[in-house]
Amino acid sequence: MEGNKNKLRAVLVFGAPGSGKTTFAEKFAKKYNLAYYDLDEIQEKYGFSHEAVLAILEIITRSKQSIVIEGELKTEKERTEVRNILRNHGYKPALVWVQTDFMTIKLRLKKRYRTIKKAKETYDAAVAEMEAPADFEKPIILSGKHTFETQTKHVLAGLAKAR
Repeated sequence: MEGNKNKLRAVLVFGAPGSGKTTFAEKFAKKYNLAYYDLDEIQEKYGFSHEAVLAILEIITRSKQSIVIEGELKTEKERTEVRNILRNHGYKPALVWVQTDFMTIKLRLKKRYRTIKKAKETYDAAVAEMEAPADFEKPIILSGKHTFETQTKHVLAGLAKAR
């Protein structure tokens, strides 16, 4: 990422709850001194509509710094809306899809929510809304069980290919 200071990058991270997307996104942003935004968290915390969150994204793009974004990316439509805003402001977005096996997700969510019932409800609700990326989205696919170093190498290789 250091070699691309003149290119505005946006790394869009999505995956199922418990897949490891937040851990990766936060660490990646910190490692490369990138701003990190969780659009779902912004929406939930302030009760904003989807349209309001997209307006906030428009404001974020004025910073003209490379960013890592999580949230508001569950469907192809949402990802397209976010990518279009970013492209209109000179960003080159790249989609990172964090995947993890169901048993690992189940264990992570059980630990987070302390009950199997709440973990299952959370997972089922999120996955019901989620759409796998279309071929044209060319996602960089990560395992949520690999080390951060391995994930980072894979993402950097994917970003270099997408130049």
